[in-house]
Amino acid sequence: MSSMNTLIISCSLNPKSRSAILAQHASDILTHLNIDTTLLDLREWDIPFCDASSAYAHPSIQKLTDAITAADAVLLAIPIYNYDANAAAKNLIELTGKAWTEKIVGFLCSAGGHGSYMSVMPLANSLMLDFRSLILPRFVYALESNINHPDPTNLDAAPIASSIDPHIDDRIRELCSDLIRLTHGWIQPHPMPHAHKKSNRESL
Repeated sequence: MSSMNTLIISCSLNPKSRSAILAQHASDILTHLNIDTTLLDLREWDIPFCDASSAYAHPSIQKLTDAITAADAVLLAIPIYNYDANAAAKNLIELTGKAWTEKIVGFLCSAGGHGSYMSVMPLANSLMLDFRSLILPRFVYALESNINHPDPTNLDAAPIASSIDPHIDDRIRELCSDLIRLTHGWIQPHPMPHAHKKSNRESL
């Protein structure tokens, strides 16, 4: 079975991000399964706004582009704001563009209510149509009540580890399982010729 490289990008810029907890949990699961996994936290990166001009030359963008290009699959951990993926996630995709071409992409979403469960679809459609990304049909959608995040400002409280509802834990494990299964099939050598070559089309 071919090896696979997985990149997990935590897209929230919130110091108390719950989607970052989902990203870390998925990273721990994949690492335990001996999958080469890299976790990037956008809170640790200096990323410019996409201006369709000089922003593409920023040093951070080249590093992020290289990381995405090198990955076979990418999991995006995103918060949902105003019924949409957060601006930092969309800005990242705009800046790194073609690095997403034919990547398998999955989503880990953190939201405030039940009504935003389809909010990830515009971003998924954009990846699929613009870059032919293969979108995992299973994604994780977690509410605030599903994730315990200790308050770092409460210095008097006893240390409490971040925790995830067992149902969400199951969903993340199912997502990781689907990611591995689909990615291994996607990166295997395929016997079919490249359809864009005229000589190959004529031989079919």
